[in-house]
Amino acid sequence: MKKLVTNLTFWVLTAITAGALLGHFAPDVAIKMEVLGKTFISVVKLFINPIIFLTITLGIVGMSDLKKVGRVGGKALLYFEIVTTVALFIGIVVANIIQPGAGVSTPAANEADLSKYAKGAAEFSWLNFFLDNVTIQVLLIALVFGVVLNRVTGKERIVGYLSLASKWVFKGLHLVMLFAPIGAFGGMAYTIGKYGIATLIPLAKLMLTVYITMGLFVFVVLYSILRMYRVSLLKFLRYIREELLIVLGTSSSEAGLPSLMEKLERAGCSKSVVGLVVPAGYSFNLDGTTIYLSMATIFLAQVYGVELSFSQVLTIIGILMVTSKGAAGVTGSGFIVLASTLQAIQVIPLEGLALLLGVDRFMSEARSITNFIGNGVATIWLANNEREFDRTKMEQAFSNVAVFEDIRQNPIENP
Repeated sequence: MKKLVTNLTFWVLTAITAGALLGHFAPDVAIKMEVLGKTFISVVKLFINPIIFLTITLGIVGMSDLKKVGRVGGKALLYFEIVTTVALFIGIVVANIIQPGAGVSTPAANEADLSKYAKGAAEFSWLNFFLDNVTIQVLLIALVFGVVLNRVTGKERIVGYLSLASKWVFKGLHLVMLFAPIGAFGGMAYTIGKYGIATLIPLAKLMLTVYITMGLFVFVVLYSILRMYRVSLLKFLRYIREELLIVLGTSSSEAGLPSLMEKLERAGCSKSVVGLVVPAGYSFNLDGTTIYLSMATIFLAQVYGVELSFSQVLTIIGILMVTSKGAAGVTGSGFIVLASTLQAIQVIPLEGLALLLGVDRFMSEARSITNFIGNGVATIWLANNEREFDRTKMEQAFSNVAVFEDIRQNPIENP
């Protein structure tokens, strides 16, 4: 009983349930809980960039061969492109088979929302993506700083300061994560209170199709990727279950990003691979977002009775292969990327976006969780491929999840 009371996973799950109940029975009160979820995510975001900077810098300094940095980065980008393209094809194929848009009535347009998304799509550029994406900027700065520091003589003192800073940043993160149940409660209460379960009924088929497709992607594609190096997907999911619940409650993969980096390192992935792959994957390895965008496009074509030709489907695939990579760096990213896709093919009315507004929040949970798992799998695969993976650490971590959670409960006593 004592272990249950002190188990953070238990409290996050309880908070999610309580938030859902409050949202259903007292929606007016639940909507006001949004500040709890937003505040928690904002505080966690404060740790993301320092952790990325420290992890990458210390990882590069620890590398004797700087060519490895470029090799790992190149492999990571190639992996991201291949896997997200597979996700894109899966989304299009499943949407064409199940036909979730068949029989759905066309929505009334909300001109304010549509003009906002259309403007965002028109203004999107890779320069804006870079300028708006602080994570990518920090990643590049850390790479340069790490390379320079690697070549400096007498760097031991600086490395010592950075190592000490890293230690205390993670201690601070552990303390913040104790408030994860409050953040999860606020996020879930707001979602249910604001949009309500009733909004799901008209688009239940689309919701079900998206969730099933993402489940297939995780348990078939990602399972197969880990299987290549004899790593159990189920054991990995159990290992990161706490973070998955936090992502579910807050609908944000950012909420679990710093903890994921720490857990991957504890599970045997080298610091340098974790530091390079996870932050880059956050912007370029969006498996869940890619699946959703492809399915949403085909769904809207079905709603409006638009018969897409083979060349138009190829155009959609080509556009999403590029634009989906920048989705994380744009506010309202999903709708902006979707709007740019609809504008490019010019056969599906932009008004269809209004139909997705009500359920987008519920589907963002599936997107975030799939993105989150995908980045963890990518890191493990690349660490194995680079022979920067310690299987002994992995086996200890996977078999002692409770021990790790105890460490999280007592961050000061257990550095």
